[in-house]
Amino acid sequence: MTLVKTQLGRRAFIKNTGLAGGGLVLGFSFFNSCKPKVAEAVAMELEMPKEWYEINGYLKIGDNGVVTIMSPNPEIGQNVRTSMPMIVADELEIDWNNVVVEQAPLNTNLYSWQVAGGSRSISSSWQNLRMAGATARQMLKQAAANTWQVPVNEITAVAGFLKHEASGKSAGYGEMASVAAELEVPEEIELKEHSQFSIIGTTKKNVDGKKIVTGEPLFGIDVQREGMLIAGLVHPPAFGKKLKSFDAETAKSMPGIKDVFSLKLYDEDFDKMAFHFTAFNEVIVVVGDSTWQVMQAKKAIKAEWENAPDISDTMTLFGNTMKVNFPSGMEDSEKHTSKLKDLINRNAKVARKDGNPEAAFKNAAKIIESEYSCPFLAHNTMEPMNFFANVTENHAELLGPTQTPEWMEPAVAERLGLPLDNVDIQMTRQGGGFGRRLYGHFMVEVAAISQRMKAPVKLVYSREDDMTQGIYRPAYYAKYRAALDENNNLIGFHVRAGGIPESPLFANRFPAGAIDNYLAEDFTLDSNITTGAFRAPRSNFIAGAEQSFLDEIAEAMGKDPIAFRIELLKKAETNPVGEPESNDYDAARYAGVLELVKEKANWGQQEAGVHRGVSAYFCHQSYVAQVLDVVMENNKPVVQKVTAAIDCGIVVNPGSAANLSEGGAVDGIGHAMYSGLTFKDGAPEQSNFDRYRLIRHTEAPKEIETHFVQNNIDPTGMGEPPFPPIMGALANALYKATGRRHYHQPFITDRPPLVG
Repeated sequence: MTLVKTQLGRRAFIKNTGLAGGGLVLGFSFFNSCKPKVAEAVAMELEMPKEWYEINGYLKIGDNGVVTIMSPNPEIGQNVRTSMPMIVADELEIDWNNVVVEQAPLNTNLYSWQVAGGSRSISSSWQNLRMAGATARQMLKQAAANTWQVPVNEITAVAGFLKHEASGKSAGYGEMASVAAELEVPEEIELKEHSQFSIIGTTKKNVDGKKIVTGEPLFGIDVQREGMLIAGLVHPPAFGKKLKSFDAETAKSMPGIKDVFSLKLYDEDFDKMAFHFTAFNEVIVVVGDSTWQVMQAKKAIKAEWENAPDISDTMTLFGNTMKVNFPSGMEDSEKHTSKLKDLINRNAKVARKDGNPEAAFKNAAKIIESEYSCPFLAHNTMEPMNFFANVTENHAELLGPTQTPEWMEPAVAERLGLPLDNVDIQMTRQGGGFGRRLYGHFMVEVAAISQRMKAPVKLVYSREDDMTQGIYRPAYYAKYRAALDENNNLIGFHVRAGGIPESPLFANRFPAGAIDNYLAEDFTLDSNITTGAFRAPRSNFIAGAEQSFLDEIAEAMGKDPIAFRIELLKKAETNPVGEPESNDYDAARYAGVLELVKEKANWGQQEAGVHRGVSAYFCHQSYVAQVLDVVMENNKPVVQKVTAAIDCGIVVNPGSAANLSEGGAVDGIGHAMYSGLTFKDGAPEQSNFDRYRLIRHTEAPKEIETHFVQNNIDPTGMGEPPFPPIMGALANALYKATGRRHYHQPFITDRPPLVG
């Protein structure tokens, strides 16, 4: 075992020494420990202790040895409610069947980083979770040693039982819990060696699986309270518009309607964080007895809209202040494309430059050049956007699906005029997030509505409400150029990438550091269309474009696509260009996933009629390589199989990790192939699934096979990394199958230019 300082004092590990029934409660503060973030575990059908002594703690042990692990973080489908408690349970040395999980409410005094985003749930909490379990184990061992008057190093802890071999004495954790509660937190503890893990690295089923498939209420949309009203919103029909006036007399007279009024969400002097913002600050609110009644009343409102002015807003993001511009006017997708094409051919801001790329292109025997683009995308969470609030004169209770409860709590408190301590935010399981629920304006909306109505209220967005209200994946555009000499050697590489309103460029990622003459530039285009994080932000476009272009280069050089990538990575590993520390990636690990996928997919040995594309990418500190097989059926491409190799460090729950790999592949194929949101006169042209295309069951890969690199590196991201590279693998496979390259997403509408 590895001896480490606990880094935990009384404020970090809160013990309760007056427990009913002899239970031990350990409160674990992420803020005062190493890193942030946590989740949930298993709720088996167990015999509960006679009494639980409940505090805002992290770990509690009952008198019968049952262990409850509190989960501070949101669950958005990544299965952290199972995987994260596995880490605690392993270090605690408890039988997994004796673990119960509870969702903790928001509590920034105890927990830090109660956020679901950035694929950081496991990686940011790895040491914290281990320390929580190991510290409790050590205190239980010390309790047994004191009770039996034997050295603590002679006590063993296995599966919830303490034993002293020499004396033959043994006890369950529950028997020693009250004694352990009296002890000081140890200054040092032993963490397990990786080879000693017994739960980590094994597949455990989703702890909510049975509840999900049997329809047990888990989600925000399931919330029901006595006297609860339903609220719906009417927002401007186009970006660049704002509310001028409205007539709601007809709507107010309809059955079940309680009130119709306008709501201004934030005052001009409101100190906004990036995740507070909303597309339309002033909306019309309809409140009634049922969702159907509210939806019908919304249609009866006669509203007049006017053009919004130029807006420049100041927001903070992780402590940094940024200025965001929302220009006036009605935006149009055709005009967007024209502007992006114009900007792509101008001088942009240099993000990285190695060697002399200008000379390389001037002296090149051959130049390869390609342009790539993707449209805005809507998040389209399966569970409709919703949230519940019950605001009284002195208190606010909020309950529902959110990825950022910690960041929204101050906004809710300020909007309501309540002290922060009087706002109670609780989290339900979420039917999807993908970044949409990072932006919690809907929590402020429902709180303000409840405060006005003096009643409990559930706010529900229709699909049309959500799809037309913004917070989209940005639209991007990129131009790649490669310079080859007379011997077909790659001597220069240039990427210029931008978007609305941000650039997707990662200047220090591969192939930076692998090419002597390298230039990366970026640009942006302001817009009043509100955008935000979407699964694997920025990477979700640039990976596919980059990996498609690398295949073009490999073909021009007469090289195998995998061999070409590995060759570049070997150069970056052994003789990197520029300062090695400036490269974001580990070249050896990157090459490792390519080697593994080459082996597992039997690259170069596919059956006749199978057309293969490869792609590999690094993001969220993980490495993913994918081989995608396409066959032609009735002159249409069909994805037959995806083989993935992933290096995300130690895999806590292989079954869940494989699910994330599969979901990322299906999601990526669907968005690259079919999805897109376009605008005409500032209004989205797609407002529901009749015009916004998602992948269908019959279009998903027939088989997905995932292989994980086995190492002892601390875990890294898993929810997002499998998503970006699959788009490049799909494009490369389609080229092999049809002879035509795809440059513009969605591929289903990417047609060759008309001739004549």
